[in-house]
Amino acid sequence: MTDYNNRTPDWVKNAVFYQIFPDRFAWSSRVIKPGLFEKWDSLPTIHGFKGGDLMGVYEKLDYLEDLGINAIYFNPIFQSASNHRYHTHDYYQVDPLLGGNEALRTLLDGAHKCGIRIVLDGVFNHASRGFFPFNHILETGQDSPYIEWFKVHGFPLNAYQGKPNYECWWNLAALPKLNTENPIVRRYIMDVARYWIDQGIDGWRLDVPFEITTEGFWEEFREVVKTANPEAYIVGEVPTEAQEWLNSGDKFDAVMNYQFTVAAVSFFGGNTLDHKLAEGMMGLDNPQPMDVQAFAHRTSELLELYPKEFSYAQLNLLDSHDMPRFLSLMNGNVEKLKLAYHFLLTYPGAPSIYYGDEIGLDGGRDPFCRKGFTWREEDWNVALRDAIKEAITIRHAIPALRTGSYEPIYAQDGVLAYLRRDELDTVLVILNNTDSTVKLNLATGDAYENGTELQDQLSDRHFSIEQMQISDLTVPAISAMILA
Repeated sequence: MTDYNNRTPDWVKNAVFYQIFPDRFAWSSRVIKPGLFEKWDSLPTIHGFKGGDLMGVYEKLDYLEDLGINAIYFNPIFQSASNHRYHTHDYYQVDPLLGGNEALRTLLDGAHKCGIRIVLDGVFNHASRGFFPFNHILETGQDSPYIEWFKVHGFPLNAYQGKPNYECWWNLAALPKLNTENPIVRRYIMDVARYWIDQGIDGWRLDVPFEITTEGFWEEFREVVKTANPEAYIVGEVPTEAQEWLNSGDKFDAVMNYQFTVAAVSFFGGNTLDHKLAEGMMGLDNPQPMDVQAFAHRTSELLELYPKEFSYAQLNLLDSHDMPRFLSLMNGNVEKLKLAYHFLLTYPGAPSIYYGDEIGLDGGRDPFCRKGFTWREEDWNVALRDAIKEAITIRHAIPALRTGSYEPIYAQDGVLAYLRRDELDTVLVILNNTDSTVKLNLATGDAYENGTELQDQLSDRHFSIEQMQISDLTVPAISAMILA
């Protein structure tokens, strides 16, 4: 039997992800809609639908390809009675509002032709009141053969009024918890996981996987998925440090790296950070201003928490559907957002861009972090998009920025410099996170021979290594340099 443990897909280490909330990215007239929706450009509401769909994404693949994206992570797409679709009705049916299974087939084929991989959101801890086995219990009570699919403590079910008398996620009656101790339920989930891999998806992002504590469940999940496709990506939503999930090598390939997110919010936010907006972010400790020495230490430490094979497969992100947008956390400071993306795109792991960040989409807590993407280019921050696109292009062009070492060599007075190097290239990245231009002599140690000429990939500036340093280096305020 093939051993799929202790290794992660190489394509992930070279990927730039784009996270899409399906109801909010793009609307296609090719998907027949049943009725009216909220106005696309209006502020989102908790329960409202705006009508984005998968054919809309298919029609915008050229936009994503132009940006440099080669992987998409979708929030849930299966049939559901919620705009976020974490309340699953049918794990085998793409929501008709998104275009159904046919739209996913079209999107998969089109994306793969463009070299773009597709990762779907798997919500296997809980289902919904509309999930057929649970609905069967609602209709037939104690006589339902599906009772053991859940943990029911009384009848009739208090599904809509009163305190739920069955186990559910966060005591939310709309989210009955699946009984993964039941081997039939467990087999059902494994069959779903394999079915969609067989249909051509490239991996699973797993919602709240830490809530499933059934012994051996996630090890079996990995075996099922990797047997179907050894190159499939398995990434768990684990906001904390995740040694338990990664270091054994037999569960996930990665987690959504919210520990990276907190460090980035804390460092780049500094005195700019909207502390009130950041409170309670992902259930973690509130971000506090972090100086450059602490940031250099933490970003190095994060890479040492797990074996390198897994550290370099982490899904690194600045924001997501579950937290305020980074731009809003920075109190609207676009230069801070740009600088943070320069760091994200020159750091090991798979960078993930939350849809719309690149054009300056803002938004506070849910639901405001889930606005409709505007397709009126006059509403875009074009300079921001160009800067992020340029950084993605540079990442794709230089392998050391993807899989090379990460070596901070300078961290003082708000300026961070680090090397990314492999057997072919040595790249020097310099970030100035202060509001003032900084001048310094930057010692480069044994990284370069004297006389080496370096060009900033973000400008037309050139630099020479003399006496093992770059002398009189000027770094403008809130800016990045990528020297190669």
